[in-house]
Amino acid sequence: MAIDPTKTKIIKQLKHESPLISCRFDPTGKYVFFGAQDNRIWRWDPTTDSKKDFVGHDSWIRSIVFSNDGMTLITGGYDGRLIWWEANAEEPKPIRTVDAHKGWIRAAAVSPDGQLVATVGDDLFLRLWNLSDGSLVREITGKHERYIYNVAFHPDGKQIVTGDLMGKLNHWNVETGEFVRDMTVEALSKYDKGFRAQIGGFRALEFNTDGSVLACAGITDVTNAFAGVGQPLIELWDWKEAKQLIQHRSKGKSEGVAWGVAVHPENFTIGILGGRAGGIMFFWKPDSKDEFHQFKLPDSARDLDLHPDGVQLVTAHYDKHVRISSMDPPEEPKPEEAKE
Repeated sequence: MAIDPTKTKIIKQLKHESPLISCRFDPTGKYVFFGAQDNRIWRWDPTTDSKKDFVGHDSWIRSIVFSNDGMTLITGGYDGRLIWWEANAEEPKPIRTVDAHKGWIRAAAVSPDGQLVATVGDDLFLRLWNLSDGSLVREITGKHERYIYNVAFHPDGKQIVTGDLMGKLNHWNVETGEFVRDMTVEALSKYDKGFRAQIGGFRALEFNTDGSVLACAGITDVTNAFAGVGQPLIELWDWKEAKQLIQHRSKGKSEGVAWGVAVHPENFTIGILGGRAGGIMFFWKPDSKDEFHQFKLPDSARDLDLHPDGVQLVTAHYDKHVRISSMDPPEEPKPEEAKE
């Protein structure tokens, strides 16, 4: 397949009954799993348009992760529960439920070897769980002072990073739980004196394939914390040197939050915007502040995931739709020439 972000088009969509907040392709690429404001996870087969609900949470579900073989689904909700499921079950029921955090689970991640599930939340803990049996392997705390918004494993599986509301990143040793260092992405957090509120935090964290670069997504230049008015921002950081490489911004100064980021193996970054400007998908080259392409989406986007094939992208939307876009869409049939 020939990837060309400038040709990105929506190739499939599904309308749901309530607004969406999260989405993921499963590791096989066959299904899309999405979380909605109906407090359920849904499995959608784009080939047949069939969908199946997973009922077990009492809240919105932002975190959707899988075992490496795609057979096990694990979800984390704002109810603090971590739930294991058989991903392909005809009649899905919880296999295991763990009261993982006090307050919201903000994010979850699976280690590269598929052995651990990491979760973070409002209680300021990073917890590592055994994926196979749900037992608690390790809990880590003490360095974050405000809600932990996100977590990501380094591709080597030996390191993990957590990011909080204040724009602080903490680097940990997975095996020992020891703190290694911290970094501060100042642009991704601000205190609004007028509303007496802190706004920002890491809405997405993702390493590139070799782990040399960490992408951080969120909101900057906030002018109204209550309404979430600001500019989407993605910063790339040199992981080894712990220094900022570049800030990816929008040329059009679109207002909203960068809710998702994907670092493509072919060395470009993809981000999605949700907010007052609606929904926009941005594409940046690693050495450029401004995007080389933007793709207007029909509505505000709240999550993004890259298909295992590296060509398709799925987005979750406030207008109750889940949408699949392709960077190598099929050619539209040419109109038949008029017969003389």
